[in-house]
Amino acid sequence: MSRIGKRVLSIPENVNVNIEGSTVTVKGPKGELSLELVKNIKVTAENGEVKVETLKDDKFTHAMHGTTNANIKNMIDGVTSGYKKSLEIVGVGYKFNVSGNKLTISAGYSHPVIMEVPNGLTVKGISNTEIDIEGINKELVGEFAANVRKVRGPEPYKGKGIKYKGETIRRKEGKKASK
Repeated sequence: MSRIGKRVLSIPENVNVNIEGSTVTVKGPKGELSLELVKNIKVTAENGEVKVETLKDDKFTHAMHGTTNANIKNMIDGVTSGYKKSLEIVGVGYKFNVSGNKLTISAGYSHPVIMEVPNGLTVKGISNTEIDIEGINKELVGEFAANVRKVRGPEPYKGKGIKYKGETIRRKEGKKASK
């Protein structure tokens, strides 16, 4: 049995957890999220606590036990406080531009890269070189941040590219180190 799966989740006062069939819905002050349960996983919500149990003893069910518990915990945290990823771009002429639900990235290519911001996320431009991606769905925030970073990942020689705020890039010496 998974240690994460056995964890009992407490429901905050302003959050409502509803289980109908194989769908878990979490409502809170920031919004509403739902999760479709896999077969042989049972979720109960009573007395301000959420418990996840397995109904069958096989490898896949054990793997999904902890995953389901973690996903419900992320949903509860998302509707109460939300999630945020900060990105910064380093390089001469590299910049972000946010307008409406479009993010335009100038990252040294011959053309600007235009990305559509998914529904449920907000992108705030702090400056030309920094943006914040916010939302209640942890998976969606992380996936969009990773896709933005993938446009021009940081390179190890000069450190140019898009990186997470606070991320350290392992630097290499270059040609002059061999002499």
